[in-house]
Amino acid sequence: MLGLLAWLPATAQRPAAPAARYWVTFRDKGGQTLQPATYFDAAAQARRRRQHLPAFDSTDLPVRPDYLGRVRTLTDSVTLVSRWFNAVACLASPAQAAQLRRLPGVRRVEAWPVHPLLAAHRPSAAGPLPVRLPAPLTPADLALARRQTAALGAAEFRRAGQQGQGLRIAVFDVGFRGTDTHPAFAHLYRRQAIAATYDFLRRAPDVYRGGTHGTEVLSCLAGQLPDSTFLGLAPAAEFLLARTEQQGRERYAEEEAWLAAAEWADRHGADIINSSLGYTDRRYFPEQMDGRTSLVARAAAMAVRKGMLVVNAAGNAGDDPNWRSIGTPADADSVLTVGGLDPDTFLHLDFSSYGPAAGGRLKPNLAAFGVAVTAVPGGFERAEGTSFASPLVAGFAACAWQQQRDLPVMALFDRLQQAGQLYPYFDYAHGYGLPQAAAFRAVGPPPALPAPTFDFVVADSVVSVFIRPEAATVPTYTLPLLAATAPQTALGAVGPAAGAPAAATAPAAPLYWQLRDATGFIVRYEVLEVSQRAVLRVPLRQLPSGGTLRVHFRGYTASFEAP
Repeated sequence: MLGLLAWLPATAQRPAAPAARYWVTFRDKGGQTLQPATYFDAAAQARRRRQHLPAFDSTDLPVRPDYLGRVRTLTDSVTLVSRWFNAVACLASPAQAAQLRRLPGVRRVEAWPVHPLLAAHRPSAAGPLPVRLPAPLTPADLALARRQTAALGAAEFRRAGQQGQGLRIAVFDVGFRGTDTHPAFAHLYRRQAIAATYDFLRRAPDVYRGGTHGTEVLSCLAGQLPDSTFLGLAPAAEFLLARTEQQGRERYAEEEAWLAAAEWADRHGADIINSSLGYTDRRYFPEQMDGRTSLVARAAAMAVRKGMLVVNAAGNAGDDPNWRSIGTPADADSVLTVGGLDPDTFLHLDFSSYGPAAGGRLKPNLAAFGVAVTAVPGGFERAEGTSFASPLVAGFAACAWQQQRDLPVMALFDRLQQAGQLYPYFDYAHGYGLPQAAAFRAVGPPPALPAPTFDFVVADSVVSVFIRPEAATVPTYTLPLLAATAPQTALGAVGPAAGAPAAATAPAAPLYWQLRDATGFIVRYEVLEVSQRAVLRVPLRQLPSGGTLRVHFRGYTASFEAP
């Protein structure tokens, strides 16, 4: 039989499997119309009014049916139709793609390779985890559960009655298995706060299968412990749950699903999109992290233009020697990118991906705890990853926006950055740091401006940083700038003088410093433990020409300009 089949004529053989996925962009939307009152959810219409956006624009109009019909006829299947980009994704052979390029109305046909997307979480072991019930939370875990929101100013928001009321948050993730039955989310289902759900892989409303990563992420927005402690800052918000990804090898192009979910979230009235996902070296090069190359970055930027705040995890490649930097869509300028902090030190976690984005652009923008207590099937557990820092900040943004509901999305973006604990200082590990609710205080006096905590002193061709006595938490003593008894332990860091008294046992606030070149690019940055008043010295010859030494300590930031 096998020999006979081998001799069958080619016309009797089954067609070859599609060789690739293609992205087909059209030239126009001539003749298309839209009734916004019937197409958009009432929440979407209200968002556009608040953001002073038109009821609809050309990017909301449908793709021309005749263009779409011709593509369907020539290809094996159409997997996505995008109004925003006037384009479709389809499965086709190279020969079919050549035919597509000759169709009237087609502007461009691009091959679209399929690669896995990486969830921004840290698995505790290689390979799939065994099915098990999580261990009970320890006292340390319970303390962390409270601190992960308290560090952001949860009490301040709570006193102001700001817990995300009136906001609608879309969560894009790999699955929400167990969310609908977990006690942590019972309060959401009691008040019907899950406004809509959709699985963009199976093309069905049920998102409660697949992975549990989305369940964990949602818990950092609105999960609740049995003792009523909330794990996130927005338990009173409404939610849109979109399954856009599948861990491991995938049947659908992930960027397509992200775009489809963004258009769906726009239509269903999302104010905020939380995305704890990102592409890195499986598809792109670092120089392509420019916010314009990837489809998903362009989709995120379009979502912002529609009035939605996009919050994305920085990623967990910080300790990966093959990448280290943020992925996409975290690279887009208008995406609020969130790095991970160690809950014990409030400093950058080694695995949290670094900035900058291509071209030296600031990334990440903010940071929050990258170790958090999350809800998992059967209970709760401690988890690691910038996946959980991102929803903590998304919940913060919901509370802030609730207080100033008519604030334009990019004005909110700027205010969120200004709320960072380090602002106006930033670096490529912490961004502007951990946002603080006090920056959005609705009543009472605004936070006081920080008093100077250090001074620059220039002597013998060296610029030194001296902590002011009133800001010091260590015994004060005189240290000669170039004393032989004060060896440099690192570039610019000063070691303790011989015979100096021991530092106080209480940990001191760290000092952040950086060198910038004349263009503003940070060429070096460090965080130092302050163990004495003379904490930093930098030879003037090591300052970049036309550059700046910038220092932050205890809320105060100042710069020394290179001569």
